[in-house]
Amino acid sequence: MNYTKIASEVLKTEAKELLNASNDLGNEINKAIELIYDTKGKLIITGVGKSGLVGSKMAATFASTGTSSFFLHPTEALHGDLGMIDKNDTVLAVSYSGESEELTKILPHIKRFDIPLIGMAKDKKTTLGKYSDVFIPINIKKEACPLGVAPTSSTTLTMALGDALAVCMMKRRGFQKEDFASFHPGGSLGKMLFIKIKDIMRKENLPIVSPDTLLKDTIVVMSEGRLGNVLLATDNRLEGVLSDGDLRRALMKEDFSLETKAQNYATKNPKYITDENMLASDALKIIEKNKLQHLVITDEERRIKGILHIHDLVEAGIK
Repeated sequence: MNYTKIASEVLKTEAKELLNASNDLGNEINKAIELIYDTKGKLIITGVGKSGLVGSKMAATFASTGTSSFFLHPTEALHGDLGMIDKNDTVLAVSYSGESEELTKILPHIKRFDIPLIGMAKDKKTTLGKYSDVFIPINIKKEACPLGVAPTSSTTLTMALGDALAVCMMKRRGFQKEDFASFHPGGSLGKMLFIKIKDIMRKENLPIVSPDTLLKDTIVVMSEGRLGNVLLATDNRLEGVLSDGDLRRALMKEDFSLETKAQNYATKNPKYITDENMLASDALKIIEKNKLQHLVITDEERRIKGILHIHDLVEAGIK
C-alpha cells in the first residue's frame, strides 16, 4: 500500500478546505475582531472533545499575542467554574456539530449574564449558532478521514480560523515583535531582544597580564583562563590581546622564544566595544562579521570591564 499517496491526499483535501474557507469568510470575522478588541476583560474559549483541544490551542495563541485569554472546559464550568467568567469577558465557543451536550448546557447561563458569545460551528441553525452574537461557520465539504467521521478537515479549519482571528487581533492592536518577546522572555526571540552584553559577559578572574610579561608566563595565564586568549593591559587599560592563534603563528617564526615579552606577539589594536548595554544578539553580529572568538568590553578610557566569548553567546541561546 502506498501510504505516501494516502498522506498526500489528506494534505490536499485539508488544503482545499482551507482555500475554500478563505474565499468565503464574510463579514463575521470583522464583527468578531471588534467584539474581542472592545472586551474589557478576558477572551474565554470553551469546547469539548477535539474542539476543546483546538480551543485550548487557540487560547494559548491569543494569550501569547496580546489578547488576554484562557480555556474553560464546559463540564468544569457546569460544576462551579462558571464563576470564572466575568460580565466584562467575551466567550468564544467551539463545536463543529454545534450540539455538544456539555457545551449547550452552559450557553443559557452565559446569555443570562449578558456575556457576548462568539460561536464556531458548522451551521447557524445549530443550538450554538442560535445563541451566538457573532457566528463564524466551519464550512467543509469533506473530512480527510476515509470514513468521513474522524474530525480532520474540520479541526484543521477550526484551528486555522483561530489563528486567523489571533493574527487579525495582532494587527488590530499593533502588536510588534518586541511585544511578542515580552510574552516569551525564555524563547529565542526574547533572548535576542532582551539579553544584553552585561548580562552574560565574564567579569571575574579575567586573564590579564602586563605587556612586559614573558611569553612563558603568559601561556600559563592563558591556560588557566580557558578563554583561548590573554588581555594585555597596563593599569587595567587594554593594550593588546594575545590569542591562541597569535601564539600558533608565533611558533612558525625562526626567532620564537618563550623568554620574549608577550607584547611582541600580541595583536596591538584588538576589537573592543564600550557599550555593555548593547544587545547580545548585536554583539554576535560583530563577532561573526570580524571572525572573532571574543569581544573585549571596556569603558571610554579602555579600562577593561569584561570579555564576551562566542561560547557565552551559544550557551545563552543567542543565535
